[in-house]
Amino acid sequence: MTLRTDRRRFLMGAAAAASTLPISGCFDPLVGGDSQVRDVLAKANDLTYRAQRLLLGSDTLAPEFAKSDIRQPMRPNGSTNPQDEPYLALARNAFSGYRLSVSGAVKRTLSLSLDDIHAMPARTQITRHDCVEGWSCIAEWTGTPLGAVLDRAEVLPSARYVVFLCFDTLANSFTGPVRYYESIDLQDARHPQTILAYGMNGTALPVSNGAPLRVRVERQLGYKMAKYIRAIVVTDNLAPYGEGGGGFWEDRGYDWFAGI
Repeated sequence: MTLRTDRRRFLMGAAAAASTLPISGCFDPLVGGDSQVRDVLAKANDLTYRAQRLLLGSDTLAPEFAKSDIRQPMRPNGSTNPQDEPYLALARNAFSGYRLSVSGAVKRTLSLSLDDIHAMPARTQITRHDCVEGWSCIAEWTGTPLGAVLDRAEVLPSARYVVFLCFDTLANSFTGPVRYYESIDLQDARHPQTILAYGMNGTALPVSNGAPLRVRVERQLGYKMAKYIRAIVVTDNLAPYGEGGGGFWEDRGYDWFAGI
């Protein structure tokens, strides 16, 4: 067994164990306001990020598989049928009016149709989706490398992160709907296997798996792979998004960096 396989299994087991904890009960009373505990947890997460970055390396590829390894349909994760009216309106017209905006710390703000995205260089990869709940599934994904989109937008030197804003509402608060969002650093955004996927197993991406566009970040756990993407923002600061944790689940206690 290789060191990479050992590390992958260890991190998967740790993540699955962490997902069973009563997160709100463990964290909420302790990390409110300017709690010192929040600072400790933030420093621990930063240490985890740096340690995993060291282990992963910058260009290491996630394992890829043969078509014969695809033995079942791709199991959907997270929400599977958004009911937000803007999304439903697009779905009723087979997403013909869809536009992906790319903004923030870029020289050129983009508004891309699906045809624009399909016309860009494409990559197809057969990879394993590892869920924090402990299950995995192998599927074939086709899409355009996120790095190519970022190159077209001309990312500014100050940029550090890419934030994915999504259509699907997962909760509500006194300020309104809480929609899914996620973020990754530029290193993962430019990784060759990080793609904006519009195809799965040789067909158009199904609604249950994130149509019309989802991100695949193959070296991280499934909750990092945002579905139903409506916009991408390049930024140097994650604080303005959600509750500042870098993702919907991270705001609720999950690790921001979920490398495997």
